[in-house]
Amino acid sequence: MLGDLIGRSENRDIGRRVLDAGDGHVVVEVSFEGSGSYYDTAVKGFGTYESELRADGSLRGEGQGVDMTADGQSVTWHGLGIGHFTEGGGTSWRGSLFFSTASPQLDRLNHIVGLFEYEVAPDGKSTGTYYEWK
Repeated sequence: MLGDLIGRSENRDIGRRVLDAGDGHVVVEVSFEGSGSYYDTAVKGFGTYESELRADGSLRGEGQGVDMTADGQSVTWHGLGIGHFTEGGGTSWRGSLFFSTASPQLDRLNHIVGLFEYEVAPDGKSTGTYYEWK
């Protein structure tokens, strides 16, 4: 069940590269940067994920990143998700996030599993919404 809202982000792709493309098996790496918030604390950050095209046409993704508050506190995250292509060439993702931080202000993140909804437009702009898993 979705719980409390953790936050939102707005991002843009800053790099893409093909890691594997053989016999219908495709793995693409995407790097992105953006800004958002965790529990109303503003952050800016960047991350990278790998997206694997599966035989049934769905996508499997795994990524990691770091976000920083204005006063230099950091949050790292690792995520896993399942996605699909949307009409027009974007992607839509749902998955889980695991956080780590030494920030007293954001310590709550150390004790939860996050669930995300992530939408990527064909031009590489994306939005994410993150919830606690209750």
